[in-house]
Amino acid sequence: MDLAVDLSGITKRFGAFTANSGIDLAVRRGEIHAIIGENGAGKTTLMNILFGLLQPDEGTIAIGGKTMIVDSPAVAIGQGLGMVHQHFKLVPSLTVADNIFLGMEIRRNGLIDRAAQEERTRSLSEKFRLRVDPRERVAGLSVGMEQRIEILKVLARNARTIILDEPTAVLTPQESRDLFRTLRSFVDDGMTVIFISHHLEEVMAVSDTVTVLRDGRVVATKPKSALSKRELVRLMVGRDVSFDRRPRAQTNGKVALEVEDLWVRDDRQLAALKSVSLSVRAGEIVGIAGVAGNGQTELAEVLSGLRPASHGRARLHGQDILELPPAAIRARGLAHVPGDRMVRGVDRTASLSANMLIGRHRRAPFARAGVIDWSAVHGEMRTLIRRFDIRARGPKDPARSLSGGNIQKVVLAREFTAGGDVLLIDQPTRGVDIGAQEGIHDEIMRQRAEGRAILLISTQLDELRALADRILVMFDGRIMGAVDGAAMDEDAIGLMMAGVDPANMTEA
Repeated sequence: MDLAVDLSGITKRFGAFTANSGIDLAVRRGEIHAIIGENGAGKTTLMNILFGLLQPDEGTIAIGGKTMIVDSPAVAIGQGLGMVHQHFKLVPSLTVADNIFLGMEIRRNGLIDRAAQEERTRSLSEKFRLRVDPRERVAGLSVGMEQRIEILKVLARNARTIILDEPTAVLTPQESRDLFRTLRSFVDDGMTVIFISHHLEEVMAVSDTVTVLRDGRVVATKPKSALSKRELVRLMVGRDVSFDRRPRAQTNGKVALEVEDLWVRDDRQLAALKSVSLSVRAGEIVGIAGVAGNGQTELAEVLSGLRPASHGRARLHGQDILELPPAAIRARGLAHVPGDRMVRGVDRTASLSANMLIGRHRRAPFARAGVIDWSAVHGEMRTLIRRFDIRARGPKDPARSLSGGNIQKVVLAREFTAGGDVLLIDQPTRGVDIGAQEGIHDEIMRQRAEGRAILLISTQLDELRALADRILVMFDGRIMGAVDGAAMDEDAIGLMMAGVDPANMTEA
């Protein structure tokens, strides 16, 4: 077997925690090999070991049939490996060509030969069908174009095996399909691709071979043709999980949240929301779709009182809320699950009980005559730990002792039980394992069934497909259009996410 990469017995420990345990991974030359698993399964740790960013405690690495110690990325690059990280590492103020050759500049007479770099960039982009303008500054480019540049950076270093870590996290569906066609062309040219993902549809669409990790171990390596999506989930989680569209009763509740001609500025004082109008009825889930960075965060912040509006109106049960502080908005019935759980969701140094108490520290039964009844608080937190399957020893555990996914469950548990009848939920399953996502979706549908109005912001189209009654698509701070959740057209949504009106195919 002609192997591009052969890992044998790879073990990596961080203190008492074992991230990788005796992993064997053989990647054939000229294939797309997907590595899939839940968050914390050990995927990225394993690839960081292969690329020399981490050193294994046990095991061997062979590249191109040669066993070696890969103790730095320079060694990996020298052996024809390249890695495109989940978070791009570009310099916005530099041009495309300058970014591609950063650290390995082409020089002439001691000076950077920018003409040569631009010509080399054009040649690479044409050869690999990754069209870019070498002279354009990165600051003005889309995330899809930024990813092309990251891939070209790897190719400029003569990589023959490319590692892609969650490459579609910030792409529209159309950009993802373009990427998959590019990856297939790499393989046709004899290159090898290692593709890390937790999106099952993508793995089924693009891979030749799939390795599944669970709890730091390999549970299966199979040809993609021998797997179904259902079997992949079972291998990842250890049980069946359903992500079908959730059944629901029809509702026609009153408008609970209404936004009209809303304008908001971002931290740079640029328009982040531009004439946004929407409404959410009691017993309805309205989804907000879009590539991250198109105004979704600012929308959540202004509705929760964390950012001022420049113009427009927002009403909760008919009452204006734009001039109110966050506590007053919560008192009027809005519960908020923030997109950044670590910054605005929890106090990591405080206990789970103290985090649950936020916003209800003056209410009975948790407070009596101004004094906190910690017995009642701990009892409620124990109930929430069981209901939301929070993996903790008890209510007195500090939040920092939990994984990111379990901290997310703490935030959801607090907000879903806070008594609000309007839920503003931003990225509910970010960083949450696939098995736990099913439980969170169940809770969201439970809130809908109880008559709450829900504004659900998510970058995951499959999540919106499963949950939303209506989906609004945002691009560049605007609502591009709306689709029925039951008849979601992914191509139409993808066009709108890229700023194109599918009705007339004109760019916004």
